[in-house]
Amino acid sequence: MSADTRTGYAFDNDDAAAVHRHRYLAAMLDSGTFRRIMGLGPLAGARCLEVGAGGGSIAGWLAARGAQVLATDLNPRHLRTDEGYEIRRHDVVTQPVPEGPWDLIHARLLLAHLPQRVEVLHRLAAALAPGGALLVEEWATQYRQVVLAAPDRDSRELVERYVEALVTRILAGIGNDSTWAARMHATMGTAGLVDVETTVRADSWPGGTAGALLMAVNVDQQRAAFLADGFTEEELARLERLARDPRLVVRGHFLYATSGRRP
Repeated sequence: MSADTRTGYAFDNDDAAAVHRHRYLAAMLDSGTFRRIMGLGPLAGARCLEVGAGGGSIAGWLAARGAQVLATDLNPRHLRTDEGYEIRRHDVVTQPVPEGPWDLIHARLLLAHLPQRVEVLHRLAAALAPGGALLVEEWATQYRQVVLAAPDRDSRELVERYVEALVTRILAGIGNDSTWAARMHATMGTAGLVDVETTVRADSWPGGTAGALLMAVNVDQQRAAFLADGFTEEELARLERLARDPRLVVRGHFLYATSGRRP
């Protein structure tokens, strides 16, 4: 998805670093997403809507298993045209949910960025076929102390300061809600869904692996905001080096995966 003043989404698909973002997020999260989707029912012939499809890894995986997939994004430039899914440029905030009904709707790391997140979730739930499932995955980013190991105390403090700035000022300043993940379960209930379930998971990521390298991408894409927040160019360069240093180990954000079904 790309930056847009209506949604406040922070990470522009037109940015060169977006390719790395999609690759690292897929490496971090896809295996868990695949397991959760497989637990929701058979995919062959299922009508699936992938909202905010990003790099298309989930849409391609669904299509390879015989699902009929529509992948949407505000800026779909990173979606491939040769993997068996349909692509549509779509703003989930201002436009109706694409025509369904849908047997599966999936959205990952999307709604927390949207001030209209509750309304959007309700509209997604209403677009499900009877018995259809909605799966929403979001990071709960309000929890600190993400550094599990570091080369030295200064490195630990710098990384923790980076997380604090990114979550509480840079992203929150454009509408991101770090606490939304924990509210999805109740929101699905108010949307009329049943059999609502939530799982929570976090993994450790040494420097040089996807979860740590995402830090360097965040710095790259939000460099001006970090500088405005008081970071120096030397500190940002150090963060980018630490993201590749195996002596640094960070805890990934807690990923809440919440699913529910339309009766």
